[in-house]
Order: sequence, then C-alpha cells, then structure tokens
Amino acid sequence: QNLAITMSQQQISCLLANAFFCTFPHRNNTKPGSEYANYPTINFSRSYLLTRPALKAEKLRAIFHYFNTVTNNEDPGTFTSLQKDPLSMRVQGCCRSVSSKLQFCTCSSVSSTSHGSGQVEFASNYIGGGVLGSGLVQEEILFFMSPELIVARLFTEKLADNECLKITGTMYSFTSGYSKTFSWVGPYNDCMKDNWKRRYRQIVAIDALDFKNPKDQYTKENIKRELNKAFVGFHGDVKTAIATGNWGCGAFNGDPKLKALIQLMAAAVAGRDMAYFTAGNKELAKEIQRMHEILTINKVTVVILNGHIILQYYCLLYFF
Repeated sequence: QNLAITMSQQQISCLLANAFFCTFPHRNNTKPGSEYANYPTINFSRSYLLTRPALKAEKLRAIFHYFNTVTNNEDPGTFTSLQKDPLSMRVQGCCRSVSSKLQFCTCSSVSSTSHGSGQVEFASNYIGGGVLGSGLVQEEILFFMSPELIVARLFTEKLADNECLKITGTMYSFTSGYSKTFSWVGPYNDCMKDNWKRRYRQIVAIDALDFKNPKDQYTKENIKRELNKAFVGFHGDVKTAIATGNWGCGAFNGDPKLKALIQLMAAAVAGRDMAYFTAGNKELAKEIQRMHEILTINKVTVVILNGHIILQYYCLLYFF
C-alpha cells in the first residue's frame, strides 16, 4: 500500500525522546520469528554501548542540538511509504528517450544539494542502517544531520524490492568527517518551507543490492531489480530534479557507470531531470556526461536501452 504519516515536530520529538530513553517495549529483540523481526531497532540502547567515547559524544551532540532546536518549532514532517508495480515503468517509459537534463557536481555529498530537489539516500533495506549502532557512513551521517529520520524506524518495515520511503522534513546540523573522523560541526538553518509549512526538503530512501560478487550486477534479473527500485524512488513531482550519485557503489560493489545508466533510465521514465554527485570524481563525471550525450544524440529510448542493456552498456563503454 501507498501510505503517508504526517506528524508535528512535537509528536516526532516525543517519539524520538522515547527512543532515546529506550521505552519502546519488544523492540530490542530482532531474532527471526520475534514480533518485530522485520523492523529495524528504535531504542537507543545499542548506542550507549559503543566503545569509542569520542564518536559517541559527537553523535550525542547532534541529538542534543536537535532537541534543543525542536522545542522552539512546530513545523510538520511527513513520512511516505510508496509501492510501485514494475509493469507501470514499462508502460510509462516505452517511448521516452534517455534525454532528461543532467547536471554534475563533484561535491562529496548529495546532502549539499539545493532545496526543493528529491535527495536520494543510499539506504539500507532496514531504514537507517546502523545509525543506532556503530555505523557512521553515508546513511547514518544523514540521520544525525536530520534526527527526525530516526523515527521512521519505528513504523517502517524492511523495504521490499518495489518499495521506497520518502521523508519530507528538515536538516538540523552540519557535520564533517566520515566513519572514525565523524564530528558534529554546528547548527544548520533551514528556512525554506512548502505550502504545508514543512521544510522544503525530501529524502528519497532506496536500497541498492549488495553484490558480494561484482559480476552478479550484470544479470538481467538484478538490473531489472535496480531499475524498478530507482523508478519507485524517482516517481514524483516532475517539476523538481532528483539529486543522486554513486548509488550502491561503495561497500556494495556497484559499477558507477552502470548505476548511472540505470538511474538515467528511471529518471527519464519518471519525467524528471537529474543532478549527479560524483563524490569528487571529475573523471567519472566526464565519462557519464559522454555516455548521456551519446544516448541523447542518438535519441535512444528507454525501452530499446532496457531491452539490450548489457550489450548497449558495453557499447557505450567502448567510446571512452
């Protein structure tokens, strides 16, 4: 089902305070067959057991800043769970060419994009990943920049292959570093609001496949899965762009060029332009730009590219 939950900041902060004090019953047992085995944890108990005091302190600074700020605001936030029939992509995109506008940024993070864009979050299928444990990479850092995101773990089950989660809300903090070098920097002033007085910022959480063997990503089945997952996330307001990047290309062993091509196809079907963040890799930006130019000049449609994606992909790589 497609569902949306809208709460005031007071309601969200109340739920997060309960998580902070570990008051949600039955949510610490994640063993198979337990009542909430298909949900991520929500109580902060694991955070308090971390053995690295400095990182624990930085995480707490972000959380305390959130609570200090939210007591003076009453802006709402919306959590939206979306499902999409994969057939709808084939129907909508049969004749569209892969010619959506494409802009590049070599910034290190998608979070640095402008207001109003749908910002892709490279999510775990258990939303938030290790945010309440020892994790401190892309997803977890985003959750500490916007602690309201943590509340999604209370009611969001493990994402299925045709599901995504969209969260409209605010960012509270600037942070720096990654993993062991993570630190809280200071407050972030998020002033732009939409017609509901929500902060004009939408997080699009989609989980990539984890390829233990990198060769597995080139199978028709896995490409279809990633294509449908991206389409579910990108489907939305055609007036706004999608800000994304090297989705699933770190620890999950994704091929950046293949993932860029998959996302270009999904954006074309969804009718949205795309801003692509290459994490400082200027050479990758040039290669993807060239690939996009070839597709645009030759007016290659999504259905043709999808039907021969592996062959077309290697043909495109031949030009580099």
